Amino acid sequence: MRRLAVVLVVLAGVATACGGSSPPPPAIPAVHVRVYLLQGNFVRPVARIVHARAVARAALARLAAGPTAAERARGLTSGVHGSAPVTVVDGVATVKLRPNSPAARAQIVYTLTQFPSIRAVVLGSGRPLRRRDFERETAPLLVESPLPGAHVASPLRIRGTANVFEATFQADIVDAHGKVLAHKTVMATSGSGQRGTFDEALTFARGGRGKLVVYENSAADGSRIHQVEIPLELSP
Repeated sequence: MRRLAVVLVVLAGVATACGGSSPPPPAIPAVHVRVYLLQGNFVRPVARIVHARAVARAALARLAAGPTAAERARGLTSGVHGSAPVTVVDGVATVKLRPNSPAARAQIVYTLTQFPSIRAVVLGSGRPLRRRDFERETAPLLVESPLPGAHVASPLRIRGTANVFEATFQADIVDAHGKVLAHKTVMATSGSGQRGTFDEALTFARGGRGKLVVYENSAADGSRIHQVEIPLELSP
């Protein structure tokens, strides 16, 4: 009986080695990406999660799916209504898709160039396009982090690009009742006709629902212009 048991164990090991029982394939991890929708004629980033090895193609597919109901309620739309395979060679992504509107083309270029491996995008058979080709479709204040609906902790790091007078704008963290919890004057790396980047932190001491509000004070009358509001969940 003991000899029979040993034989069965050996046979089971042989079967496993020959492929009779293989381990399951590794799970594809979740990847957080941005897709760029439209608010008016300007691109606006929102968060998505994809489970794919071809992350750029998955992000483009999520862009083609359009805004959620909550995003539509906030006035976000999309001009991209189809997806296509993405091939990347020497930092240039090629997509067999070319929407008619510049705003929709900007959505695709912004979505794909978020990845470090992609610096330019060819749509259809056109020339390589970069973000700087879509200044008209880029808001004077473009916040790329945090994204709407994010759960954030203090200090809140805000990042993006700006093209405003003297490269200066204002940033507030506001609670659900409209009380300003934090304020800072932010300076981008350039402005007044040349787009620059910004990376700043704001400290706040109260949690709950709130929002980040960025805006420029008009040089003419001091009123708020180019205002952007990003809803957040705050954790001090």
